[in-house]
Amino acid sequence: MGRWEPDARGRLTRAALELYAEVGYEQTTVADLAARAGVTERTFFRHFADKREVLFDGSDRLLGAILDAVAAADPAVGPVDAAVAGMLAAAPVLEERGDFARRRAAVVAANTSLQERELLKLASMGSAVAQALRDRGVPEPAAGLAAELAVTVFRAGFERWVLDATRGLARHLRDVVADLRALTAG
Repeated sequence: MGRWEPDARGRLTRAALELYAEVGYEQTTVADLAARAGVTERTFFRHFADKREVLFDGSDRLLGAILDAVAAADPAVGPVDAAVAGMLAAAPVLEERGDFARRRAAVVAANTSLQERELLKLASMGSAVAQALRDRGVPEPAAGLAAELAVTVFRAGFERWVLDATRGLARHLRDVVADLRALTAG
């Protein structure tokens, strides 16, 4: 290794996206990631527990924004609207890392084990939102159903945004909500 360079975490993240796209997630080792980023494997493990965590870094910040928005939602709104407010609060967090989020989505889509990890993260998100709704006084099963619906809105809106980033993520999320309301009207 040469002279110390700043932003090892950022360089590791960029290296992971590049290598996962070039040679695949399964074929990429931590040694490959460290070499591409110009750091040691030890430095890699100071920042990430394993090679998949590079892709899921920042999920705590995203969840924090969601839960803060659910808690801050107008007490007069119903549980679905409160949960969706949380998902809308996630939009700026993802949009500030838009290129990373979209490239990450492609890597996850190409690997079954990463898809499973993504589903676990979404399930965790749903559980946390359901608890936030219960904390607002929403009983079960309404809290769980509203949380699951909001996670579905998030997932569908995110998928649309990955395909069409010209419109903001929040716009896609609102469109999914409108589509759901149209399905249940009448």
